[in-house]
Amino acid sequence: MNHPTRLGGLNKLLTMSTYRQIFYQIIFGTKNREATISEAFETDLYKYIWGIIEGHKCKLYRINSMPDHIHIFSDMHPGVCLSDYVKDIKVASSIWMKNSGKFPLFSNWQDGYGAFTYSTREKDMIIEYIKNQKEHHRKETFRDEYKRILQENGIEFDEKYLL
Repeated sequence: MNHPTRLGGLNKLLTMSTYRQIFYQIIFGTKNREATISEAFETDLYKYIWGIIEGHKCKLYRINSMPDHIHIFSDMHPGVCLSDYVKDIKVASSIWMKNSGKFPLFSNWQDGYGAFTYSTREKDMIIEYIKNQKEHHRKETFRDEYKRILQENGIEFDEKYLL
């Protein structure tokens, strides 16, 4: 009698591969929401963060910033803990920004962050949204944007903790 986990009497075991799709938009700001991300060197910052993301076996789909905050849209590897992922991005990029000499006014990232999940159907919309940050913020402040995203995702918050 063939064992149910064997294929047609062959000694090949059936195995299940791991499949996942975990899209996150991660948003965090500079300490005290200071305008310290220089547009002249933001591409260098994006490339550095991209390297951190790849080091975690995650995939970057889009990154963009304003002088006082950053948006990252990436796939999350299932072996990575979200809080560790964000911490690693913030700590490593903070050290790099201070040592590079390109962001002389930068002191640190704020302590908190927002992380929001999205489906495949929403992927292109989020990529375009992040791509158009500079245009978008001509009409909406970061505070209003962040409150809106929290509300859209059904997240309760206390306004006194929004910087």
